[in-house]
Amino acid sequence: MQNASGLVLTQPRTFERRDFELPAIGTGDGLLRVEACGLCGTDHEQYTGLISSHHPFIPGHEVVGVVEAVGEEAAALWGVQAGQRVAVEVFKSCRACAACDSGVYRRCERNGMSTMVGFTPADVPPGLGGGYASHLYLPPDSLLLPVPEGMDPVVATLFNPLGAGIRWGVELPETGPGDVVVILGPGVRGLCAAAAAKEAGAAFVMITGFGARDAGRLALAERFGADLAVDVAVEDPNQVLRTAVGRKADIVVDVTAKAPSALGQAVSLARPGGTVVLAGVRGSNETPGFVPDHIVYKELRILGALGVDVGAYRKALAFLQTGRYPFAELPRQVAGFDSIEPLIQTMAGERDGAPPLHGVFVPDH
Repeated sequence: MQNASGLVLTQPRTFERRDFELPAIGTGDGLLRVEACGLCGTDHEQYTGLISSHHPFIPGHEVVGVVEAVGEEAAALWGVQAGQRVAVEVFKSCRACAACDSGVYRRCERNGMSTMVGFTPADVPPGLGGGYASHLYLPPDSLLLPVPEGMDPVVATLFNPLGAGIRWGVELPETGPGDVVVILGPGVRGLCAAAAAKEAGAAFVMITGFGARDAGRLALAERFGADLAVDVAVEDPNQVLRTAVGRKADIVVDVTAKAPSALGQAVSLARPGGTVVLAGVRGSNETPGFVPDHIVYKELRILGALGVDVGAYRKALAFLQTGRYPFAELPRQVAGFDSIEPLIQTMAGERDGAPPLHGVFVPDH
Protein backbone atom coordinates (compact mmCIF):
# COMPACT_ATOMS: atom_id res chain seq x y z
CA MET A 1 0.00 0.00 0.00
CA GLN A 2 1.21 3.51 -0.82
CA ASN A 3 2.53 5.58 2.07
CA ALA A 4 1.93 9.20 2.97
CA SER A 5 4.46 11.51 4.60
CA GLY A 6 3.83 13.91 7.45
CA LEU A 7 5.80 16.27 9.68
CA VAL A 8 5.01 15.40 13.30
CA LEU A 9 5.59 17.80 16.17
CA THR A 10 6.63 15.36 18.89
CA GLN A 11 7.34 18.05 21.50
CA PRO A 12 7.99 21.82 21.40
CA ARG A 13 10.62 22.69 18.78
CA THR A 14 11.00 19.07 17.64
CA PHE A 15 9.76 17.92 14.24
CA GLU A 16 9.98 14.33 13.03
CA ARG A 17 9.15 13.31 9.50
CA ARG A 18 7.15 10.07 9.46
CA ASP A 19 5.60 7.74 6.93
CA PHE A 20 1.94 6.79 7.33
CA GLU A 21 -0.10 4.11 5.65
CA LEU A 22 -2.83 5.58 3.51
CA PRO A 23 -6.15 4.46 5.01
CA ALA A 24 -8.75 2.42 3.18
CA ILE A 25 -11.64 4.74 2.41
CA GLY A 26 -15.18 3.61 3.12
CA THR A 27 -18.52 5.04 2.12
CA GLY A 28 -18.52 7.87 4.68
CA ASP A 29 -14.99 9.29 4.64
CA GLY A 30 -12.33 10.52 2.25
CA LEU A 31 -8.70 11.34 1.56
CA LEU A 32 -7.20 14.64 0.43
CA ARG A 33 -3.93 15.09 -1.42
CA VAL A 34 -2.51 18.23 0.17
CA GLU A 35 -1.41 20.90 -2.30
CA ALA A 36 -0.82 23.79 0.12
CA CYS A 37 -1.30 24.72 3.76
CA GLY A 38 -1.16 28.30 4.98
CA LEU A 39 0.86 29.05 8.11
CA CYS A 40 -0.94 30.72 10.99
CA GLY A 41 0.21 32.31 14.24
CA THR A 42 -1.25 29.26 15.95
CA ASP A 43 1.35 27.12 14.16
CA HIS A 44 4.37 28.82 15.68
CA GLU A 45 2.63 28.93 19.07
CA GLN A 46 2.26 25.15 18.82
CA TYR A 47 5.89 24.87 17.74
CA THR A 48 7.22 26.88 20.70
CA GLY A 49 4.88 25.21 23.20
CA LEU A 50 2.84 28.32 23.97
CA ILE A 51 -0.11 26.19 22.86
CA SER A 52 0.62 22.88 24.55
CA SER A 53 -0.31 19.38 23.47
CA HIS A 54 -0.31 16.06 25.29
CA HIS A 55 0.39 14.04 22.15
CA PRO A 56 2.46 14.18 18.95
CA PHE A 57 0.51 15.65 16.04
CA ILE A 58 0.82 17.00 12.49
CA PRO A 59 0.24 20.77 12.59
CA GLY A 60 -1.37 22.85 9.86
CA HIS A 61 -5.02 23.84 9.54
CA GLU A 62 -5.32 26.14 6.49
CA VAL A 63 -5.46 23.26 4.05
CA VAL A 64 -6.19 23.22 0.32
CA GLY A 65 -5.90 20.12 -1.81
CA VAL A 66 -7.48 17.69 -4.24
CA VAL A 67 -9.94 15.00 -3.15
CA GLU A 68 -8.05 11.82 -3.96
CA ALA A 69 -10.66 9.35 -2.72
CA VAL A 70 -14.15 9.79 -1.32
CA GLY A 71 -16.96 7.44 -0.31
CA GLU A 72 -20.36 7.67 -1.93
CA GLU A 73 -22.14 8.92 1.20
CA ALA A 74 -19.37 11.40 2.00
CA ALA A 75 -19.40 12.78 -1.54
CA ALA A 76 -23.13 13.42 -1.30
CA LEU A 77 -22.87 14.94 2.18
CA TRP A 78 -19.91 17.19 1.33
CA GLY A 79 -21.06 18.07 -2.17
CA VAL A 80 -17.71 17.15 -3.73
CA GLN A 81 -16.24 14.52 -6.00
CA ALA A 82 -12.87 12.86 -6.51
CA GLY A 83 -10.42 15.07 -8.37
CA GLN A 84 -11.97 18.29 -7.09
CA ARG A 85 -9.91 21.02 -5.39
CA VAL A 86 -11.31 21.95 -1.98
CA ALA A 87 -10.49 23.94 1.14
CA VAL A 88 -10.87 22.22 4.50
CA GLU A 89 -12.62 23.84 7.46
CA VAL A 90 -10.53 23.47 10.62
CA PHE A 91 -13.53 22.57 12.82
CA LYS A 92 -15.64 19.48 12.29
CA SER A 93 -19.41 19.09 12.68
CA CYS A 94 -21.57 16.11 13.60
CA ARG A 95 -24.48 17.98 11.96
CA ALA A 96 -26.86 16.56 14.61
CA CYS A 97 -26.24 18.11 18.05
CA ALA A 98 -27.90 21.30 19.29
CA ALA A 99 -24.79 23.40 18.60
CA CYS A 100 -24.45 22.17 15.03
CA ASP A 101 -28.17 22.48 14.44
CA SER A 102 -28.01 26.13 15.49
CA GLY A 103 -25.05 26.78 13.18
CA VAL A 104 -22.43 27.14 15.93
CA TYR A 105 -20.62 23.94 15.03
CA ARG A 106 -17.39 25.19 16.67
CA ARG A 107 -19.07 23.97 19.87
CA CYS A 108 -20.10 20.60 18.42
CA GLU A 109 -20.74 18.12 21.22
CA ARG A 110 -18.84 15.37 19.41
CA ASN A 111 -15.99 17.50 18.14
CA GLY A 112 -14.97 21.01 19.19
CA MET A 113 -11.30 21.87 19.67
CA SER A 114 -10.20 18.27 20.32
CA THR A 115 -10.78 17.16 16.72
CA MET A 116 -9.65 20.30 14.90
CA VAL A 117 -7.50 19.86 11.82
CA GLY A 118 -3.86 20.29 12.87
CA PHE A 119 -4.41 19.21 16.47
CA THR A 120 -5.31 15.49 16.46
CA PRO A 121 -2.96 12.68 17.62
CA ALA A 122 -0.52 11.35 15.04
CA ASP A 123 -0.25 8.05 16.92
CA VAL A 124 -3.95 7.21 16.47
CA PRO A 125 -4.50 5.65 13.02
CA PRO A 126 -4.63 6.88 10.37
CA GLY A 127 -2.73 9.77 12.02
CA LEU A 128 -3.01 12.11 9.02
CA GLY A 129 -4.78 14.91 10.84
CA GLY A 130 -2.87 18.04 9.83
CA GLY A 131 -1.78 19.97 6.78
CA TYR A 132 2.01 19.52 7.06
CA ALA A 133 1.71 16.29 5.14
CA SER A 134 1.29 14.84 1.69
CA HIS A 135 -2.25 13.69 2.56
CA LEU A 136 -5.02 14.59 5.00
CA TYR A 137 -7.58 12.07 6.19
CA LEU A 138 -11.17 13.33 5.95
CA PRO A 139 -13.40 11.74 8.62
CA PRO A 140 -17.20 11.76 8.23
CA ASP A 141 -17.64 14.98 10.25
CA SER A 142 -15.39 16.99 7.91
CA LEU A 143 -16.53 20.21 6.26
CA LEU A 144 -15.21 20.96 2.75
CA LEU A 145 -15.51 24.02 0.52
CA PRO A 146 -15.09 23.84 -3.26
CA VAL A 147 -12.31 26.10 -4.52
CA PRO A 148 -13.20 28.14 -7.64
CA GLU A 149 -11.89 26.52 -10.79
CA GLY A 150 -8.46 27.75 -11.81
CA MET A 151 -7.57 29.34 -8.47
CA ASP A 152 -3.96 28.70 -7.47
CA PRO A 153 -3.89 26.47 -4.36
CA VAL A 154 -1.30 28.67 -2.62
CA VAL A 155 -3.52 31.73 -3.07
CA ALA A 156 -6.56 29.65 -2.11
CA THR A 157 -5.09 29.04 1.38
CA LEU A 158 -6.04 32.68 2.04
CA PHE A 159 -9.62 31.42 2.40
CA ASN A 160 -8.80 31.08 6.09
CA PRO A 161 -7.38 34.51 6.99
CA LEU A 162 -9.75 36.28 4.59
CA GLY A 163 -12.68 34.38 6.06
CA ALA A 164 -11.48 35.58 9.45
CA GLY A 165 -11.29 39.14 8.16
CA ILE A 166 -14.87 38.91 6.91
CA ARG A 167 -16.28 37.40 10.11
CA TRP A 168 -14.22 39.45 12.57
CA GLY A 169 -14.16 42.71 10.65
CA VAL A 170 -17.70 42.72 9.26
CA GLU A 171 -20.12 40.03 10.38
CA LEU A 172 -19.58 40.05 14.16
CA PRO A 173 -19.42 43.85 14.61
CA GLU A 174 -22.07 44.42 11.91
CA THR A 175 -19.89 46.83 9.97
CA GLY A 176 -21.80 48.88 7.45
CA PRO A 177 -21.79 52.01 5.29
CA GLY A 178 -20.32 55.08 6.95
CA ASP A 179 -18.57 53.30 9.81
CA VAL A 180 -15.15 54.29 11.09
CA VAL A 181 -13.14 51.11 11.64
CA VAL A 182 -9.74 50.63 13.29
CA ILE A 183 -7.80 47.38 12.84
CA LEU A 184 -5.05 46.66 15.37
CA GLY A 185 -2.40 44.45 13.78
CA PRO A 186 -1.20 44.61 10.14
CA GLY A 187 -0.60 40.90 9.61
CA VAL A 188 -2.44 38.97 6.94
CA ARG A 189 -5.62 38.82 9.04
CA GLY A 190 -5.44 42.53 9.74
CA LEU A 191 -5.09 43.36 6.05
CA CYS A 192 -7.92 40.96 5.26
CA ALA A 193 -10.14 42.63 7.88
CA ALA A 194 -9.35 46.02 6.38
CA ALA A 195 -10.32 44.87 2.88
CA ALA A 196 -13.49 43.23 4.19
CA ALA A 197 -14.52 46.36 6.13
CA LYS A 198 -13.95 48.56 3.09
CA GLU A 199 -16.02 46.21 0.92
CA ALA A 200 -18.80 46.42 3.53
CA GLY A 201 -18.95 50.19 3.03
CA ALA A 202 -16.81 51.50 5.88
CA ALA A 203 -16.17 55.20 5.34
CA PHE A 204 -12.73 55.16 6.94
CA VAL A 205 -10.38 52.31 7.84
CA MET A 206 -7.26 52.80 9.94
CA ILE A 207 -4.77 50.01 10.61
CA THR A 208 -2.01 50.03 13.23
CA GLY A 209 1.29 48.24 13.72
CA PHE A 210 4.37 48.54 15.88
CA GLY A 211 7.93 49.34 14.86
CA ALA A 212 10.26 48.07 12.18
CA ARG A 213 8.83 44.55 12.16
CA ASP A 214 5.50 45.92 10.91
CA ALA A 215 6.81 48.67 8.63
CA GLY A 216 6.55 46.67 5.41
CA ARG A 217 3.07 45.49 6.28
CA LEU A 218 1.85 48.98 7.05
CA ALA A 219 3.23 50.10 3.70
CA LEU A 220 0.90 47.61 1.98
CA ALA A 221 -2.21 48.60 3.92
CA GLU A 222 -3.53 51.14 1.42
CA ARG A 223 -3.67 48.45 -1.27
CA PHE A 224 -5.98 46.45 0.99
CA GLY A 225 -8.53 49.12 1.76
CA ALA A 226 -6.91 51.09 4.58
CA ASP A 227 -7.19 54.87 4.42
CA LEU A 228 -4.47 55.35 7.01
CA ALA A 229 -1.64 53.20 8.46
CA VAL A 230 -0.16 54.14 11.84
CA ASP A 231 2.98 52.99 13.63
CA VAL A 232 1.97 53.22 17.30
CA ALA A 233 5.64 53.10 18.28
CA VAL A 234 6.00 56.68 17.06
CA GLU A 235 2.44 58.06 16.87
CA ASP A 236 -0.54 58.17 19.24
CA PRO A 237 -3.33 56.35 17.38
CA ASN A 238 -6.02 58.30 19.23
CA GLN A 239 -4.56 61.61 18.14
CA VAL A 240 -4.04 60.44 14.57
CA LEU A 241 -7.63 59.19 14.35
CA ARG A 242 -8.99 62.39 15.84
CA THR A 243 -7.05 64.47 13.32
CA ALA A 244 -8.15 62.29 10.40
CA VAL A 245 -11.90 61.96 11.08
CA GLY A 246 -12.63 64.11 14.11
CA ARG A 247 -13.99 61.30 16.26
CA LYS A 248 -13.38 57.85 17.67
CA ALA A 249 -14.08 54.54 15.97
CA ASP A 250 -17.43 52.82 15.65
CA ILE A 251 -15.62 49.48 15.49
CA VAL A 252 -12.19 48.36 16.66
CA VAL A 253 -10.91 44.92 15.63
CA ASP A 254 -7.91 43.62 17.55
CA VAL A 255 -6.10 40.85 15.67
CA THR A 256 -2.79 41.26 17.47
CA ALA A 257 -0.90 38.55 19.34
CA LYS A 258 1.69 39.05 22.07
CA ALA A 259 0.76 42.76 22.16
CA PRO A 260 -0.38 43.30 25.77
CA SER A 261 -1.16 47.00 25.33
CA ALA A 262 -3.51 46.41 22.38
CA LEU A 263 -6.58 45.83 24.57
CA GLY A 264 -6.15 49.18 26.28
CA GLN A 265 -5.69 50.85 22.90
CA ALA A 266 -8.81 49.17 21.53
CA VAL A 267 -10.99 50.37 24.39
CA SER A 268 -9.50 53.85 24.17
CA LEU A 269 -10.05 54.12 20.40
CA ALA A 270 -13.70 53.04 20.49
CA ARG A 271 -16.45 55.64 20.67
CA PRO A 272 -19.17 55.51 23.35
CA GLY A 273 -21.54 52.73 22.35
CA GLY A 274 -18.95 51.28 19.98
CA THR A 275 -17.88 47.71 19.41
CA VAL A 276 -14.53 46.01 20.11
CA VAL A 277 -13.77 42.59 18.61
CA LEU A 278 -11.00 40.56 20.25
CA ALA A 279 -10.03 37.95 17.68
CA GLY A 280 -7.79 34.96 18.32
CA VAL A 281 -5.78 34.13 21.40
CA ARG A 282 -3.87 36.91 23.15
CA GLY A 283 -0.66 35.07 23.99
CA SER A 284 -0.38 37.11 27.20
CA ASN A 285 -2.31 37.76 30.40
CA GLU A 286 -0.91 41.27 30.76
CA THR A 287 -3.08 44.26 29.84
CA PRO A 288 -1.13 47.50 30.43
CA GLY A 289 -3.22 50.59 29.79
CA PHE A 290 -6.51 48.73 30.05
CA VAL A 291 -9.04 50.40 32.38
CA PRO A 292 -12.12 48.15 32.80
CA ASP A 293 -14.27 51.07 33.91
CA HIS A 294 -13.92 52.57 30.45
CA ILE A 295 -16.05 49.71 29.14
CA VAL A 296 -18.78 50.77 31.57
CA TYR A 297 -18.47 54.50 31.00
CA LYS A 298 -18.58 54.04 27.23
CA GLU A 299 -21.12 51.21 27.31
CA LEU A 300 -18.96 49.28 24.88
CA ARG A 301 -19.86 45.99 23.28
CA ILE A 302 -16.89 43.59 23.61
CA LEU A 303 -16.99 40.50 21.40
CA GLY A 304 -14.64 37.52 21.48
CA ALA A 305 -13.99 35.63 18.25
CA LEU A 306 -12.56 32.11 18.42
CA GLY A 307 -12.82 31.09 14.80
CA VAL A 308 -14.65 31.49 11.55
CA ASP A 309 -17.39 29.48 9.82
CA VAL A 310 -18.09 28.00 6.41
CA GLY A 311 -20.31 30.93 5.43
CA ALA A 312 -17.43 33.38 5.81
CA TYR A 313 -15.06 30.96 4.09
CA ARG A 314 -17.36 30.72 1.08
CA LYS A 315 -17.49 34.51 0.90
CA ALA A 316 -13.70 34.61 1.16
CA LEU A 317 -13.17 32.26 -1.77
CA ALA A 318 -15.61 34.29 -3.87
CA PHE A 319 -13.86 37.49 -2.77
CA LEU A 320 -10.46 36.09 -3.78
CA GLN A 321 -11.82 35.16 -7.17
CA THR A 322 -12.85 38.77 -7.93
CA GLY A 323 -9.22 39.94 -7.89
CA ARG A 324 -10.24 43.35 -6.51
CA TYR A 325 -7.38 43.29 -4.02
CA PRO A 326 -3.84 42.05 -4.73
CA PHE A 327 -3.93 38.94 -2.54
CA ALA A 328 -2.02 36.95 -5.16
CA GLU A 329 0.83 39.47 -4.88
CA LEU A 330 1.21 39.31 -1.10
CA PRO A 331 4.83 38.94 0.03
CA ARG A 332 5.01 35.25 0.80
CA GLN A 333 7.43 32.44 1.43
CA VAL A 334 6.72 28.89 0.36
CA ALA A 335 8.42 26.02 2.21
CA GLY A 336 8.49 22.26 1.90
CA PHE A 337 9.23 19.48 4.38
CA ASP A 338 12.91 20.40 4.63
CA SER A 339 12.51 24.17 4.91
CA ILE A 340 9.39 24.76 6.97
CA GLU A 341 11.06 24.72 10.40
CA PRO A 342 13.29 27.78 9.77
CA LEU A 343 10.24 29.61 8.42
CA ILE A 344 8.24 28.84 11.56
CA GLN A 345 11.17 29.92 13.73
CA THR A 346 11.26 33.24 11.88
CA MET A 347 7.52 33.66 12.37
CA ALA A 348 7.99 32.95 16.07
CA GLY A 349 10.68 35.63 16.34
CA GLU A 350 13.40 33.07 17.08
CA ARG A 351 15.41 33.91 13.97
CA ASP A 352 16.60 37.26 12.69
CA GLY A 353 14.62 39.02 10.02
CA ALA A 354 11.01 39.97 9.47
CA PRO A 355 8.66 37.06 8.77
CA PRO A 356 6.81 36.93 5.45
CA LEU A 357 3.28 38.27 5.45
CA HIS A 358 2.05 34.97 4.06
CA GLY A 359 3.83 31.69 4.77
CA VAL A 360 2.71 28.51 2.99
CA PHE A 361 3.68 24.86 3.24
CA VAL A 362 3.73 23.00 -0.09
CA PRO A 363 4.62 19.29 0.21
CA ASP A 364 6.54 18.99 -3.04
CA HIS A 365 8.35 22.35 -2.78
